[in-house]
Amino acid sequence: MAVVERAAIGDRLLDADARSLLGSRYGHFTAMQVRDRRVRGLGLHLERLETASRELFGAGLDRAAVLASIRTVLGGDVRDASVRVYVLDADPPAVFATAGPPHDPLPGPLSVRTVVYQRYLAHIKQATGFQQAHILRTAGRDGFGEALLTTEDGLISEGSITNLGGFAGDRLVWPDAPMLHGVTMRLLERMDVPQERRPLTVAGLGGLDLVFLCNSWGVTAVGSVDGVPLRQDGELLKRLLAYYEGVPGDPLD
Repeated sequence: MAVVERAAIGDRLLDADARSLLGSRYGHFTAMQVRDRRVRGLGLHLERLETASRELFGAGLDRAAVLASIRTVLGGDVRDASVRVYVLDADPPAVFATAGPPHDPLPGPLSVRTVVYQRYLAHIKQATGFQQAHILRTAGRDGFGEALLTTEDGLISEGSITNLGGFAGDRLVWPDAPMLHGVTMRLLERMDVPQERRPLTVAGLGGLDLVFLCNSWGVTAVGSVDGVPLRQDGELLKRLLAYYEGVPGDPLD
Protein backbone atom coordinates (compact mmCIF):
# COMPACT_ATOMS: atom_id res chain seq x y z
CA MET A 1 0.00 0.00 0.00
CA ALA A 2 1.34 3.45 -0.92
CA VAL A 3 2.24 5.74 1.95
CA VAL A 4 0.29 8.96 1.61
CA GLU A 5 1.45 12.13 3.33
CA ARG A 6 -0.74 15.01 2.36
CA ALA A 7 -2.32 18.09 3.83
CA ALA A 8 -4.85 20.49 2.38
CA ILE A 9 -6.33 23.86 3.19
CA GLY A 10 -9.77 23.94 1.64
CA ASP A 11 -9.33 22.40 -1.80
CA ARG A 12 -5.62 23.27 -2.11
CA LEU A 13 -2.93 20.67 -1.41
CA LEU A 14 0.13 21.93 0.44
CA ASP A 15 3.69 21.23 -0.58
CA ALA A 16 6.16 19.40 1.68
CA ASP A 17 7.54 22.57 3.28
CA ALA A 18 4.07 23.86 4.12
CA ARG A 19 3.06 20.45 5.54
CA SER A 20 6.13 20.46 7.77
CA LEU A 21 5.39 23.94 9.12
CA LEU A 22 1.71 23.16 9.61
CA GLY A 23 2.56 20.10 11.67
CA SER A 24 5.19 21.77 13.85
CA ARG A 25 4.28 22.41 17.48
CA TYR A 26 7.78 23.26 18.68
CA GLY A 27 9.58 26.49 18.03
CA HIS A 28 9.88 30.19 18.77
CA PHE A 29 9.43 33.55 17.06
CA THR A 30 9.94 37.28 17.29
CA ALA A 31 7.53 40.05 16.31
CA MET A 32 8.57 43.45 15.02
CA GLN A 33 7.16 46.61 13.51
CA VAL A 34 8.70 47.73 10.22
CA ARG A 35 8.55 51.44 9.42
CA ASP A 36 10.14 52.74 6.22
CA ARG A 37 11.94 49.36 6.06
CA ARG A 38 13.55 49.95 9.45
CA VAL A 39 13.09 48.12 12.75
CA ARG A 40 13.80 49.38 16.24
CA GLY A 41 16.15 46.97 17.98
CA LEU A 42 16.72 44.76 14.94
CA GLY A 43 19.92 43.40 16.45
CA LEU A 44 18.04 42.46 19.61
CA HIS A 45 15.46 40.55 17.55
CA LEU A 46 18.23 38.62 15.82
CA GLU A 47 19.92 37.95 19.16
CA ARG A 48 16.62 36.66 20.58
CA LEU A 49 16.17 34.23 17.69
CA GLU A 50 19.73 32.96 17.90
CA THR A 51 19.68 32.50 21.68
CA ALA A 52 16.34 30.67 21.64
CA SER A 53 17.50 28.46 18.75
CA ARG A 54 20.57 27.40 20.70
CA GLU A 55 18.42 26.52 23.70
CA LEU A 56 15.62 24.73 21.83
CA PHE A 57 17.52 23.16 18.94
CA GLY A 58 21.12 23.06 20.15
CA ALA A 59 22.41 25.14 17.24
CA GLY A 60 22.71 28.76 16.25
CA LEU A 61 20.88 30.56 13.48
CA ASP A 62 21.90 32.01 10.14
CA ARG A 63 21.14 35.70 10.62
CA ALA A 64 21.51 36.34 6.91
CA ALA A 65 18.73 33.81 6.24
CA VAL A 66 16.49 35.59 8.73
CA LEU A 67 17.04 38.96 7.06
CA ALA A 68 16.53 37.42 3.63
CA SER A 69 13.21 35.96 4.77
CA ILE A 70 12.06 39.36 6.04
CA ARG A 71 13.08 41.12 2.84
CA THR A 72 11.35 38.47 0.75
CA VAL A 73 8.04 38.68 2.60
CA LEU A 74 8.12 42.49 2.32
CA GLY A 75 9.00 42.38 -1.36
CA GLY A 76 10.15 45.55 -3.02
CA ASP A 77 6.97 47.55 -2.43
CA VAL A 78 6.10 47.24 1.28
CA ARG A 79 7.75 49.75 3.59
CA ASP A 80 5.52 49.53 6.70
CA ALA A 81 4.33 46.21 8.17
CA SER A 82 3.94 43.95 11.17
CA VAL A 83 6.46 41.14 10.68
CA ARG A 84 6.92 37.89 12.53
CA VAL A 85 9.88 35.56 12.08
CA TYR A 86 9.36 31.96 13.18
CA VAL A 87 11.92 29.23 13.76
CA LEU A 88 10.16 25.85 13.86
CA ASP A 89 11.12 22.23 14.36
CA ALA A 90 12.41 20.69 11.14
CA ASP A 91 15.69 19.25 9.89
CA PRO A 92 17.30 21.76 9.80
CA PRO A 93 15.03 24.15 11.76
CA ALA A 94 12.80 26.10 9.37
CA VAL A 95 12.92 29.89 9.27
CA PHE A 96 9.97 31.74 7.78
CA ALA A 97 8.49 35.21 8.01
CA THR A 98 4.99 36.62 7.76
CA ALA A 99 3.92 40.21 7.10
CA GLY A 100 0.67 42.00 7.79
CA PRO A 101 -0.60 45.55 8.23
CA PRO A 102 1.42 47.76 10.60
CA HIS A 103 0.12 47.94 14.16
CA ASP A 104 -0.07 51.15 16.19
CA PRO A 105 0.33 51.17 20.00
CA LEU A 106 -2.68 50.06 21.97
CA PRO A 107 -4.93 53.07 22.69
CA GLY A 108 -4.51 54.08 26.29
CA PRO A 109 -4.92 54.42 29.10
CA LEU A 110 -5.68 50.72 29.19
CA SER A 111 -8.04 48.91 31.52
CA VAL A 112 -6.45 45.55 32.33
CA ARG A 113 -7.32 42.59 34.49
CA THR A 114 -5.25 39.98 36.25
CA VAL A 115 -5.15 36.27 35.46
CA VAL A 116 -3.37 33.65 37.55
CA TYR A 117 -1.08 32.01 35.01
CA GLN A 118 2.66 31.49 34.58
CA ARG A 119 4.26 30.45 31.32
CA TYR A 120 6.63 27.49 31.05
CA LEU A 121 10.05 28.70 29.85
CA ALA A 122 8.81 32.26 30.19
CA HIS A 123 12.01 33.70 28.70
CA ILE A 124 11.24 32.04 25.33
CA LYS A 125 8.79 33.67 22.90
CA GLN A 126 7.05 30.41 22.07
CA ALA A 127 5.50 29.75 18.67
CA THR A 128 2.44 28.00 20.12
CA GLY A 129 0.73 30.43 22.47
CA PHE A 130 -2.77 28.98 22.89
CA GLN A 131 -3.03 29.84 26.58
CA GLN A 132 -1.96 33.47 26.13
CA ALA A 133 -4.18 33.90 23.08
CA HIS A 134 -7.16 32.54 25.03
CA ILE A 135 -6.41 34.82 28.00
CA LEU A 136 -6.19 37.89 25.75
CA ARG A 137 -9.32 37.01 23.77
CA THR A 138 -11.45 36.46 26.86
CA ALA A 139 -10.12 39.66 28.44
CA GLY A 140 -11.06 41.56 25.28
CA ARG A 141 -14.56 40.09 25.25
CA ASP A 142 -15.00 41.33 28.80
CA GLY A 143 -13.93 44.87 27.91
CA PHE A 144 -10.28 44.80 28.97
CA GLY A 145 -7.37 45.84 26.77
CA GLU A 146 -4.83 43.37 28.16
CA ALA A 147 -4.32 40.83 30.95
CA LEU A 148 -1.56 40.69 33.56
CA LEU A 149 -0.17 37.25 34.40
CA THR A 150 0.30 36.70 38.12
CA THR A 151 1.07 34.04 40.70
CA GLU A 152 -1.58 32.87 43.17
CA ASP A 153 -0.43 35.50 45.67
CA GLY A 154 -0.59 38.36 43.16
CA LEU A 155 3.06 38.63 42.08
CA ILE A 156 3.12 40.11 38.56
CA SER A 157 5.36 38.69 35.85
CA GLU A 158 4.20 40.18 32.53
CA GLY A 159 1.19 40.82 30.32
CA SER A 160 -0.21 38.22 27.96
CA ILE A 161 1.55 39.94 25.02
CA THR A 162 3.39 42.76 26.82
CA ASN A 163 5.93 43.65 29.46
CA LEU A 164 4.85 45.75 32.42
CA GLY A 165 6.87 48.60 33.87
CA GLY A 166 6.28 51.59 36.10
CA PHE A 167 7.78 54.71 37.58
CA ALA A 168 8.26 55.41 41.27
CA GLY A 169 9.22 59.05 41.05
CA ASP A 170 12.03 59.18 38.49
CA ARG A 171 12.97 55.51 39.04
CA LEU A 172 11.93 53.01 36.37
CA VAL A 173 10.76 49.76 37.98
CA TRP A 174 10.38 46.33 36.36
CA PRO A 175 8.95 43.12 37.87
CA ASP A 176 11.48 40.73 39.37
CA ALA A 177 9.86 37.55 38.08
CA PRO A 178 10.20 35.01 35.27
CA MET A 179 9.19 36.76 32.04
CA LEU A 180 9.98 37.32 28.41
CA HIS A 181 12.68 39.97 28.27
CA GLY A 182 10.99 41.85 25.43
CA VAL A 183 12.86 43.86 22.82
CA THR A 184 10.98 47.07 23.64
CA MET A 185 11.67 46.51 27.34
CA ARG A 186 15.37 46.09 26.53
CA LEU A 187 15.34 49.34 24.58
CA LEU A 188 13.67 51.17 27.47
CA GLU A 189 16.31 49.76 29.82
CA ARG A 190 18.77 52.00 27.97
CA MET A 191 16.90 55.10 29.12
CA ASP A 192 19.12 57.30 31.28
CA VAL A 193 17.12 57.07 34.51
CA PRO A 194 17.65 54.99 37.68
CA GLN A 195 16.21 51.52 37.18
CA GLU A 196 15.62 48.44 39.27
CA ARG A 197 13.84 45.10 39.30
CA ARG A 198 11.77 44.24 42.33
CA PRO A 199 8.75 42.09 43.15
CA LEU A 200 5.61 43.90 42.01
CA THR A 201 2.20 42.92 43.29
CA VAL A 202 -1.18 43.99 41.99
CA ALA A 203 -1.81 45.85 45.25
CA GLY A 204 1.57 47.54 44.97
CA LEU A 205 0.83 49.10 41.57
CA GLY A 206 -1.25 51.75 43.32
CA GLY A 207 1.94 53.16 44.84
CA LEU A 208 3.53 53.89 41.45
CA ASP A 209 3.26 57.24 39.68
CA LEU A 210 2.87 55.63 36.25
CA VAL A 211 2.24 52.06 35.10
CA PHE A 212 2.70 51.13 31.45
CA LEU A 213 2.79 48.18 29.08
CA CYS A 214 5.18 47.78 26.17
CA ASN A 215 5.74 45.47 23.24
CA SER A 216 6.69 45.80 19.58
CA TRP A 217 3.58 47.92 19.00
CA GLY A 218 4.88 50.61 21.37
CA VAL A 219 4.26 51.94 24.88
CA THR A 220 0.84 52.45 26.49
CA ALA A 221 -0.20 53.74 29.92
CA VAL A 222 -2.36 51.59 32.20
CA GLY A 223 -5.35 53.39 33.68
CA SER A 224 -6.78 50.67 35.92
CA VAL A 225 -6.22 47.09 37.05
CA ASP A 226 -9.23 44.95 37.96
CA GLY A 227 -11.30 48.13 38.02
CA VAL A 228 -9.01 49.98 40.48
CA PRO A 229 -7.74 53.30 39.05
CA LEU A 230 -3.98 53.92 38.92
CA ARG A 231 -2.00 57.15 38.97
CA GLN A 232 -1.07 58.57 35.58
CA ASP A 233 1.74 61.11 35.71
CA GLY A 234 1.42 62.84 32.34
CA GLU A 235 4.94 64.31 32.40
CA LEU A 236 6.52 60.93 33.09
CA LEU A 237 4.53 59.42 30.23
CA LYS A 238 5.67 62.19 27.87
CA ARG A 239 9.31 61.55 28.82
CA LEU A 240 8.92 57.82 28.30
CA LEU A 241 7.21 58.18 24.91
CA ALA A 242 9.71 60.81 23.76
CA TYR A 243 12.59 58.49 24.58
CA TYR A 244 11.05 55.47 22.85
CA GLU A 245 9.97 57.38 19.75
CA GLY A 246 13.48 58.81 19.51
CA VAL A 247 15.08 55.36 19.25
CA PRO A 248 16.18 55.10 15.59
CA GLY A 249 15.23 52.11 13.47
CA ASP A 250 17.86 49.81 12.00
CA PRO A 251 17.74 49.39 8.21
CA LEU A 252 16.65 46.09 6.70
CA ASP A 253 18.23 46.80 3.30
